[in-house]
Amino acid sequence: MGAHLAAAARVLEAAPILEGKEIGKRYPFGDGWTDALHGVSFAIREGEFVSIMGPSGCGKSTLLHIAGGLIPPSDGAMYVAGRDLITLSDRELARFRRERLGFVFQFYNLIPTLTAVENIGLPLLIGGESLEAHRDRLLDLAELFGLRGREEHPPIRLSAGEQQRVALARALVMRPSIVLADEPTGNLDYNNSREMLQLLWESCVNLGHTTLLVTHDIQAARYADRVYFMRDGEFVDELALGRQEVHTDVGPIIARLQKLHL
Repeated sequence: MGAHLAAAARVLEAAPILEGKEIGKRYPFGDGWTDALHGVSFAIREGEFVSIMGPSGCGKSTLLHIAGGLIPPSDGAMYVAGRDLITLSDRELARFRRERLGFVFQFYNLIPTLTAVENIGLPLLIGGESLEAHRDRLLDLAELFGLRGREEHPPIRLSAGEQQRVALARALVMRPSIVLADEPTGNLDYNNSREMLQLLWESCVNLGHTTLLVTHDIQAARYADRVYFMRDGEFVDELALGRQEVHTDVGPIIARLQKLHL
């Protein structure tokens, strides 16, 4: 059995590491409220790569932000690595996010006054640690993501693809259990998008963390082991794709989208 297939077999036997139970989210709107999520329940196993697909405004980014402890649910419970996030204090939650979760967003959110390697090490700086003490790891991450020779460059001297690779390296610097990616290819051209997605997939497979990807891009969703389809704040279907090394066959996703009229 190949290494990737063996890893996939282990994923199927793993316990859930992300588990949402009847999650709802409401926001003030005019004189009343509007519902962004309606009783969403899901479970994602340790080491799994899962995508959430749906049109803009369907609630997929809101759900990812709840899964990452960035915003609280209005109803229901979000369990991450066995912890109910609502039970954590603000300080405990901030530490939990920094140590257990990695985030990659559409906008790179790099600090313009820091170099590439300093941006990679930003979670360490926030935790009060010295970058010099972790320099070997920072340089290893820079090389892993194709940034050799760019380590001391500020973001303005990096291409869009390089900036997003810095953001991915930063997401992994604390060796997180879970990586949450919200439209990470939204500002990239085709070639950089495919490169970014391959790096996301390889890091999930080789490092063993769980990856949750929010996207409207069929090609991006095809990298997942499993896809949730979302509409109007609810999951309307689920598609198991299995772990594959080639991610070019988008037929099953297109067929399911057509069936769902998405």
